[in-house]
Amino acid sequence: MTEETSALENAAIINLHGLSVVVGIPAFNEEKTIARVVLEAQKYAHVVAVCDDGSSDLTGEIAERLGAVVVRHEHNSGYGAALQSLFSRARELNADVLVTLDGDGQHNPAEIPQLVKPIENGVADVVLGSRFIDKNGTAEMSLYRQLGVKVITKLANGGKNGVSDSQSGFRAYNKLAMENLACLSENGMSASIELLRQINKAGLSICEVPVSCKYAETVGARTSSKNSISHGLSLVMSLVKLVVEDRPLVYLGIPGIFFLAAGALFGVWMLELYASTDAIVTNVALAAVAFVLVGFFMLTTAVTLYAISKLSNKIYVNSKRISKLEND
Repeated sequence: MTEETSALENAAIINLHGLSVVVGIPAFNEEKTIARVVLEAQKYAHVVAVCDDGSSDLTGEIAERLGAVVVRHEHNSGYGAALQSLFSRARELNADVLVTLDGDGQHNPAEIPQLVKPIENGVADVVLGSRFIDKNGTAEMSLYRQLGVKVITKLANGGKNGVSDSQSGFRAYNKLAMENLACLSENGMSASIELLRQINKAGLSICEVPVSCKYAETVGARTSSKNSISHGLSLVMSLVKLVVEDRPLVYLGIPGIFFLAAGALFGVWMLELYASTDAIVTNVALAAVAFVLVGFFMLTTAVTLYAISKLSNKIYVNSKRISKLEND
């Protein structure tokens, strides 16, 4: 019997309607807040698992002494990597529900039951705690941060009806979701967006519930507006990358064809000018070459990414079939 299994069976906890609940907390240098978060989360979980993502302080030691299962990363690998470790540990513990929340104290563990309830009732496979459903969620959140999150969320939704808070780390996943959201390519904060895209691709049902946020006392107290801007830009760039990787023929292939067509037109223009003047117009020739090269690069990249995507999907489907056969 492993230490984690022993903790799961013997901990004195509050059962949430018979569901086995693991609360996962990604944490990096959170020694000032981790104790309160762990102690509060333990009231609503069979096991509290903390991913100490290469902290240089006592985050991991404090969490472990308080009874949390600690997963340690030797180096700071990022939010997405921490989430992957927590998903893996929750599956090992055979959890019915994994609830993730941040280790800096901005989320209220007392709200865990309201995230678990839609899963218990069979309403959703994934539940997001949204700060934008009622005013309590954004009461301590600055206006520029609210605007930034809304812009990122709008981009993540692709202009369609979607979630209201794509950046919320307060989420709940049922067993089916844990099995289908096994691998993330994004190690940073953009993993939250990648998870949403995976949820949609896997056909998992999702809903949102209102949550509060003590933003001013935690993240806002130690994060400058400059860092927020760079963070927002990195999220946008990651979102662009995810979108392009998801549909390369649309977002690279079609523009590539237009670039090639433009190059051909400039080439024809150059030949007409040469026929009438016996001289090559340098600017037109350079434009023709540039458009053709860019178009060719975009098309070859699109085809390559498309082939890789198809291959990875095939490998994933086959691995799921093998896993199902082994379980049967």
